Amino acid sequence: MLENAENIIDDQVAVEDGVPDKATVDKLQKLYQELKLRDADAETIRQVIQLSFLKVIRKDAIQANHQMTPDTIGFLMAYLIEKIVNFKRPYSIFDPAVGTGNLLTTVINQLKKSNSQPVKGYGIDNDPAMLEVASASVALQKLDIDLFHQDSINALDIPECDIAVADLPIGYYPLDENTKNYQTRAEKGHSYVHHLLIEQAMNYLRPGGFGVFLVPSNIFQTKESQSFVKWIQSVAYLQGLINLPSELFANPNAQKAILLLQRHGGNSKQAVKVLLGEFPSFKQPKEFGAFMQEIDQWVKTNLG
Repeated sequence: MLENAENIIDDQVAVEDGVPDKATVDKLQKLYQELKLRDADAETIRQVIQLSFLKVIRKDAIQANHQMTPDTIGFLMAYLIEKIVNFKRPYSIFDPAVGTGNLLTTVINQLKKSNSQPVKGYGIDNDPAMLEVASASVALQKLDIDLFHQDSINALDIPECDIAVADLPIGYYPLDENTKNYQTRAEKGHSYVHHLLIEQAMNYLRPGGFGVFLVPSNIFQTKESQSFVKWIQSVAYLQGLINLPSELFANPNAQKAILLLQRHGGNSKQAVKVLLGEFPSFKQPKEFGAFMQEIDQWVKTNLG
């Protein structure tokens, strides 16, 4: 998949030591022309890459941590960001667990539809294979996104941004030495990697910037939740926690939610009423639409 993507980006088929042969090169070039990607918009190209990668996942039985964030979740995150962010100037957005880049590029493409301001993106991940997919995706979509191969728990080489988004990995972070300066580190044993990444993401937001994270629904019901809440109160406002539709999860214990944090400073303030609830089933368009209207009203009432 990546070799094909690179060939399309370079507008030529790479040949090394006579492989592939001329007949295969001619066949590939004909297939690339039939794709007509030059005339496609970024969102169409993203969907083509996503479908290609889904085929790879099925064929190669790729591990769970390498799965792509579903479009549905990306669309919901983009919808929330559209409502809460004031797009009156160029803005920046980053993902500290960017993976294949599907979530970050989904959000950016949706935001570009609703406002004309230039956007700069940054993506960080420690998995080189996933970053290769992200790099090809960004190049084909012609998006202004810089990608970094590193552990996001270490210091990041990015500026302060307006927005952070992430589909966070869940589990324990094994390198305890790297977490010494984190307030969300566990008192004993390994720390939750999703807690650490949320803290790190908020460190790189401008005052008043928003973090929009996909987290376990029970994030405030674990043994580490007390220290996690204490840290949130010191740097950010907890503005919302919205469960995704339960139908998306075969196991109720695996249900996830969108966590909405706003960094202290700027014009930020604590919402009088924290946004809590659960998205209705996508199979109930009337109820889903009504819930979206409730979110609109919450933004007007609490965030101005």
